[in-house]
Amino acid sequence: MTDYSFRLTTIPAIKERPKESNYDVVIIGAGPAGLSAALYSARYGLKTIVIAREMGGKVSLAPLVDDYLGIPSIKGSELARKFITHVEQHKVPLVIDEVVDIIKDGARWRVETKNGERYYGFAVIIAIGSEKRRLNVPGESELLGKGVSYCATCDGPLFRGKIVAVIGGGNSALSSAIYLSSLASRVYLIHRRNEFRAFKTYVDQAKRNPKIEFKLNRVVVEILGKEKVEAVKLLNKSTSREELINVDGVFIEIGGEPPRIFFEKVGIEVDGQGYAKVNPDQSTNLPGIYVAGDAAGGPHKYRFEQIITAAAEGAKAADATFKYIIGIKSKV
Repeated sequence: MTDYSFRLTTIPAIKERPKESNYDVVIIGAGPAGLSAALYSARYGLKTIVIAREMGGKVSLAPLVDDYLGIPSIKGSELARKFITHVEQHKVPLVIDEVVDIIKDGARWRVETKNGERYYGFAVIIAIGSEKRRLNVPGESELLGKGVSYCATCDGPLFRGKIVAVIGGGNSALSSAIYLSSLASRVYLIHRRNEFRAFKTYVDQAKRNPKIEFKLNRVVVEILGKEKVEAVKLLNKSTSREELINVDGVFIEIGGEPPRIFFEKVGIEVDGQGYAKVNPDQSTNLPGIYVAGDAAGGPHKYRFEQIITAAAEGAKAADATFKYIIGIKSKV
């Protein structure tokens, strides 16, 4: 079973250290925002490198993407491959590693990685998204990898013919439930409200699916099992009664947590929720550091967490970076 936090996709990337250390722009993250930033940076003629723990970001986990303009229906992993292939055509190095710190070093920023590497750039674009949010209920951590999962496309095939529960009410939860219904014998969709935040097309499709049973206005209070998941205990918010549902797997899709600790370590100002405060051009309080995609926040951020908006923010960040670097280079 896959632990999302440490997952590396099978999408190819450079695993050895590139020969060069000095770049115009270092991009951290390889989801739609990071790869879009890389594409535009390269097209501007900036010497660019991408560093990420995984290639493709969360889009590579989506069972189906049907809202990206011009591509009516595609698997998330296939769309991610298209993004990566496009960037690779511009000879941008894609490095699998984890950035642990960003430090000002003269005219450049020094980007330090978990593997002990250092890369230097006049500017840095951070597009690391968010981590999967946990339920924080008894049994969740204990049964992680034993039936508890945060990735339907990663672990769904392990539950063919079995009973599973999906927890959440957004697009990820609904699309995961629809996908899992093609494998499992029954899918319980558990949501704490009576209404969904997901697109109506997903909700309607789930309602028409005979394999999906809705458990609304309920919260999970415990995941039960000894060697593996055996059941989930729910609290009905309307009646205050508890109920037990026997399941073989639990897929948690309740949104993400911003990388507040990393931002604060670097010195990037964050908003009340922990997202980086960005200006309309994706710049932060640190000159030369930009944040794009789901990790961006603040009063100028219009939160609509979609592939197309993340890609747009990546493009904006690259454009702003290009203009910033022109000014920097004129003084070096």
